[in-house]
Amino acid sequence: QYNGSRYTEIKFEYGDGSDDYTGQGAEADEEEDKVSYIAYKQHFFTSILLTDTPFKKAKLISENIASQDDEQDTYTKKFNSQIELEYTGGELAYNMDWYFGPTDYDILVGYERNLDEVVDLGWGIFGWINEFVIRPLFSLLTKNAGIPYGIAIILLTICVRIILSPVLYKSYMTQAKMKILRPELNRIAEKYKDNAMKKQQETMRIQSEAGASPLSGCLPGLLQMPVFFALFKFFPTAFDLRQKSFLWADDLSSYDEIFKLPFNIPFYGDHVSLFPILASIAIFFYMQMTTGQTMQNTQQPGMPNMKFIMYLSPLFMLVFFNNYASGLSLYYFVSNLITIGIMLVIKNFVIKEDKVLAKIEKAKAAPKKKKGRFASKMSEIMEQAQAQQEEQKKGKK
Repeated sequence: QYNGSRYTEIKFEYGDGSDDYTGQGAEADEEEDKVSYIAYKQHFFTSILLTDTPFKKAKLISENIASQDDEQDTYTKKFNSQIELEYTGGELAYNMDWYFGPTDYDILVGYERNLDEVVDLGWGIFGWINEFVIRPLFSLLTKNAGIPYGIAIILLTICVRIILSPVLYKSYMTQAKMKILRPELNRIAEKYKDNAMKKQQETMRIQSEAGASPLSGCLPGLLQMPVFFALFKFFPTAFDLRQKSFLWADDLSSYDEIFKLPFNIPFYGDHVSLFPILASIAIFFYMQMTTGQTMQNTQQPGMPNMKFIMYLSPLFMLVFFNNYASGLSLYYFVSNLITIGIMLVIKNFVIKEDKVLAKIEKAKAAPKKKKGRFASKMSEIMEQAQAQQEEQKKGKK
């Protein structure tokens, strides 16, 4: 019952080692010259036609098969390959091989025919992270150390968080400081409630003096996005997770169904998975600890509604991940629990509220330093905007 259509496609190598695929659409076709292999790929098993002499041209067609009630069948596809052969010395001479077996990276890479591209590890930096970091680390835990797969995912999560800790520490510190600054920011919001530009200037000044720039807190979060998307590709396609159980999940490569619904909900499915629910709850509490603390008083005109985002992210996790590999949801659940724990430690044991407030007061009393070129330019732009705003108000009167 697992929807494997998103992993079912034709992948092929052409030209001088380039590779491509037909995609997961209802119908797709690709045509290329000098095709050296064609892989009819399903989620965990693949049939691959290899040729020592590249085919002159190949047209590859993939289409979903309609079921008897004319509704789209999301589980099966029909593949069609039109291969053009050419004569050599008046005859056809092709040495070809068939591979029938698992879509397993370790097996496919062993053939040294670029077949590892059949396993979708992601493109660009996402694929590099999976190939050189996530996969070797996960193999070390499971194959070398013999750790059960569910426990290995938890240990992998801890390792990833440790690796990313230098990058994320700045973000955690900024978020914890923002909570301490909340009363001060509340006073600014009340004092300049009728002057949005002045409120913005004073808010930025306080944040800068406390070393809690929102930009410095967001940047580390952006830097971890490649890891997020790499893992999004890794878990659903990891052959080793197939039919491996953990707790209530019978198969870590599929969803962990705890309740079967008598109907189908669009985008959600006909079942309830527990790990996405737990991950959604963890995300909500984490965002409540960070975004929810300051969103009411730091919301600026024209900026996204942070309260909406706070509720949208857990909802997205709950709905979208309901049909994905339970191993992936387990990772995000544990990852967010670790994040919440780190935030609590920083808030209660690392950052001292009196020291942060003393730093702000000291900055207020100290002689103002000459601003840098960028800061001066930004200040000038904001002052001009404020003056223009005041002129507009006078014109209305």
